[in-house]
Amino acid sequence: TPHLPPPPQPPHVSNMSELMQGQEFQHILRILNTNVEGKRNVVFALTKIRGLGRRFSNLICKKAEVDVDKRAGELTADEIEKIVGIIQDPKKFMIPLWFLNRQKDFKTGKYSQIFAQGFDAKLRDDIERMKKIRAHRGLRHWWGIRVRGQHTKTTGRRAVAHGPK
Repeated sequence: TPHLPPPPQPPHVSNMSELMQGQEFQHILRILNTNVEGKRNVVFALTKIRGLGRRFSNLICKKAEVDVDKRAGELTADEIEKIVGIIQDPKKFMIPLWFLNRQKDFKTGKYSQIFAQGFDAKLRDDIERMKKIRAHRGLRHWWGIRVRGQHTKTTGRRAVAHGPK
């Protein structure tokens, strides 16, 4: 058998920094008053925004026709605008009501997606409302003990229970 040279290897990127040397790549994006890491996958990078989980951010990317395998830093300005538009008004883009994180709001009775600073404000308002009406969950928040049915007889004696802030 004649001695053949090895087949040519495809050019591969030795590390991520070489991949991200282009001028159009952004290492940190500012989306809805939140710093989003550019090196991360788009779907997972969007989860840094309060109120957006993995499934919702995946759905957003599909509705905005953004490649889910892209890095967040590779997004164009148009793609970012599309994503922000979908987050701000998901019902307009045919996202089902059961997918939204604020279902049948206590005061308005409307379904919506709460995100960023609105998320913290709504959470605080809900806890204050529960305390005011002396609901079981509200009382447990007020006393500073576990709220979600965890056992408290033997665990959690050192530290005070911390909820979402």
